Amino acid sequence: MTETLHTPPQTAAAPVVPDSARGAEGPGAPRALKRSIGVVGGTLLTLSCVTPASTLFVVVPDLFATLGTATALTIAIGALLCVGVAFCYAELGTLIPSAGGEYAMVSTMAGRLAGWLVFVLSLLVVMIVPPVIAMGTADYLAPLVHVDARYAGAGVMVLATLAGLLDLRANAWITGVFLVLEVVAAAVVAVLGFTHAERGAGSLVDLTVAGGSASGPGGGTEAVTAMLIVSGLAIALFVTQGFSTAVYLSEEMEDPRRNVARTVLLTLGISAVVLLVPVAAITVGAPDLAALTRGDIGGMVEGWSGSGVATFISLCVALAIVNAGIVMVIQNSRVLFASARDKAWPAPVNTVLSRLGSRFGSPWVATLLVGVPGAGLCFVNLDTLYGVTGVSVTGMYLLVAVAALLGRRGGRSLAPAWRMPLWPGVPVVLIAVLAYVLSQQEVAYLVWTGGIVGVATLYWLCYLRPRGATRWLVSVPE
Repeated sequence: MTETLHTPPQTAAAPVVPDSARGAEGPGAPRALKRSIGVVGGTLLTLSCVTPASTLFVVVPDLFATLGTATALTIAIGALLCVGVAFCYAELGTLIPSAGGEYAMVSTMAGRLAGWLVFVLSLLVVMIVPPVIAMGTADYLAPLVHVDARYAGAGVMVLATLAGLLDLRANAWITGVFLVLEVVAAAVVAVLGFTHAERGAGSLVDLTVAGGSASGPGGGTEAVTAMLIVSGLAIALFVTQGFSTAVYLSEEMEDPRRNVARTVLLTLGISAVVLLVPVAAITVGAPDLAALTRGDIGGMVEGWSGSGVATFISLCVALAIVNAGIVMVIQNSRVLFASARDKAWPAPVNTVLSRLGSRFGSPWVATLLVGVPGAGLCFVNLDTLYGVTGVSVTGMYLLVAVAALLGRRGGRSLAPAWRMPLWPGVPVVLIAVLAYVLSQQEVAYLVWTGGIVGVATLYWLCYLRPRGATRWLVSVPE
């Protein structure tokens, strides 16, 4: 028996309509997704989206290049901030259990325009990240076969799309097997790093990076400033942000009032440990500061253990990237499906995007529209997109914190939901910190993200707002 949350009292600014009360829009009227997973399945899928191993090998080397020995500290600060963010997600996710995730929560609490902007930011993140990470597969298949990164990434996206068409319970087990392998890989790296330590634990707060040329040990050192750490927090938030997948899956979770909060908090704790421990081990075990700054983790593993272990780690990482691709496609398709159910687009588009497969119950059209363009993006230059993603994640978290601050107004404080401790202090502190982090990002990344948000705002002003009675009607499935 699945427990159903009561719909909280609404305001005129952000009407939330139960699916059963909404008018159909053609024969393909949107439907609720099938509840089929519990805490274990939700945690496996969510951890796979965090994908700590592929993050460790694909994203963290860029942090080593700019932050050096301060990388572990920056990620730890980011994880600490994510505790407050996770509290906001857990409370709002149990109050508004919708596949729309952030945008459904923010629309309900902070208004339709704020929800629309969160939708755009979340869609920007989830459309860009999978192909960027997928292209990293080629580097870790190199011990066996040399493949062009673009073709390897496109192949991973196609496989992830095919898997995304399956039943969600089946995907939980598929990704669970891959997840075990990537956790093993991260554990091996941690053991090797600590057992080949070149410096003490004090190096984790030494805050230095190789200066000049990082290609050799003679390049000198530079201090990592506090401003560099603050700037790096946007990426640090990104590497642990996958716990939000639990909110996207809330509509398919049994007993969401309890299971969403448990999944969010459990996932954040596990992913922080799986990521931070190897980063600390690499920091103390790197042969020298120049090697750490280069971020060649595969080379360090080979130096510590030999080519056999390095090959095993590389293949585990390749599987981790495939795993991440599967879960990201699943998550992204749910967001697109929910936007059509909430009538964000013209009627024919809404009808097509909201179709569910008759056998597996998955949103198959939305899945294809996420996965196929993702394969195409692998052939585009995406060098600056990590920065854009960091800005988008920070802005999205900021709006979620605002929604959490407004989440207990009026009768909402009496609605059945998991409640965060230290409210309203947690969202207030988060708003201040995230606004400051956002202000310290590179201007180019802010301009790119701001331009996309500007176009989305024009769409809101010209199409969605004039049709407020029939468009962008955020629903809470019963």
